[in-house]
Amino acid sequence: MHRLPTIFLLFCCGAIAADQDFNGRWDITVINESRNRAWWLEVAGAGSSDLKGRFVGAPGGDMNDIPDIALHHGELVFKFERKYRLAPDEEPRLTKGVWRARFAGGKLEGTFAVEGQSAPPLKWVGIRAPVISDKDDGTWREAKPVKLFNGKDLSTWLPMVPGRPLGWTVKGGALTNVARANNLVSKQKFWNFKLHAEFRVGPHSNSGIGLRGRYEVQILEDYGRPPSTHTNGALYSRIAPAVNASKPAGEWQTYDITLVGRRVTVVLNGQKVIDKGEIEGLTAMANDANEGEPGPISLQGDHGPVEFRSLVVTPLTK
Repeated sequence: MHRLPTIFLLFCCGAIAADQDFNGRWDITVINESRNRAWWLEVAGAGSSDLKGRFVGAPGGDMNDIPDIALHHGELVFKFERKYRLAPDEEPRLTKGVWRARFAGGKLEGTFAVEGQSAPPLKWVGIRAPVISDKDDGTWREAKPVKLFNGKDLSTWLPMVPGRPLGWTVKGGALTNVARANNLVSKQKFWNFKLHAEFRVGPHSNSGIGLRGRYEVQILEDYGRPPSTHTNGALYSRIAPAVNASKPAGEWQTYDITLVGRRVTVVLNGQKVIDKGEIEGLTAMANDANEGEPGPISLQGDHGPVEFRSLVVTPLTK
């Protein structure tokens, strides 16, 4: 019988074990990313012939299956073909974005570059998404409510992208954005909580509310349309609302959202559209990748016009 050398067997086993280190869900912080966004990656089947992955990150906002993924010599490489701007004065063209990563010190250390683009690659670091054990089991108690908007000014908010103008004003007691405004981030951070929000959008408008700065509940003018993972009341690109409970454009609407651990309940205009849905990971609006820590409430202002007249967080404690 032919026997493989012991050193060869040890080398193969070690390589397989190293490949398997890539498996799991990863929360990604991007170094010097212009819009201060966080990414999310899931890898499965590393160390086998069934390697696959899912990704939330630039430039798209969806949670997408990765169509082109490989792992060779300790480096994970995955690609998406999309329209990218290769130079500031050029129109976007169809090419590939390429993500590369190596496992080091329990983390993923990676880069992102666009084929044909002269800009230096973005650097990023992925940490394993934490297990969050808190359950929405009825044992949580409401603490003192916190008003995030006083109807007068923006004193409780910060820009998501430092150095850019806020692009928000207060008109008639409502917080109102201008086109392509900065996203807002609350100064105060929260863990488990209930959130009451009153908002209004015009025709064809789009916004969102970020929970802990990580998970977006979609705001969209979609009266009468079928529900999906991108419609009003959805946990964006992850959990579709059970029904469309939206009001027509120009009418005030309400959200009552409960977040405990990774479970979210969304009540839109008095109708429960998500009931303790499990949040697998970050959405496109995320700007804080530290899932195991309290995070801010964020408001999306860089899409269409939106108004908020009430934003009240009630922390939940034991």
